[in-house]
Amino acid sequence: MKIVKDYIEAINDANTDKICTLLSDDHIFIDSQDNRFVGVENMRIGWTRYFEMFPDYKIEINESFENGSTLCLFGYASGTYNNFKNKENSNFWRIPAAWKAIIKDNKIQLWQVYADNSIVINIINRNQQ
Repeated sequence: MKIVKDYIEAINDANTDKICTLLSDDHIFIDSQDNRFVGVENMRIGWTRYFEMFPDYKIEINESFENGSTLCLFGYASGTYNNFKNKENSNFWRIPAAWKAIIKDNKIQLWQVYADNSIVINIINRNQQ
């Protein structure tokens, strides 16, 4: 679906304003730790903070499946943890990931992330010591 392609493109461009125009008013975001965030303004804050932490965050899609208004996407997520004290390449990560999207009225109503973020968490923890 075009809306999902546009959404991923906006994420890959770190374009928070564009991201928010693609979300339904009752949007739900579920991260890989099962934390839920509801509403466009919460997502604006969330994406802004995420891009501060990982300014080069990218989603790569290798395969997708569609069933009505539900899409399942498979690929990789990557980024570099932005530690202002330590700008080493060792802060770069790339992990297999999957996403579930539900579309309602040509807006993204649900975006759910499935990934093992232990590598990312280890990088963050290592940089906070």
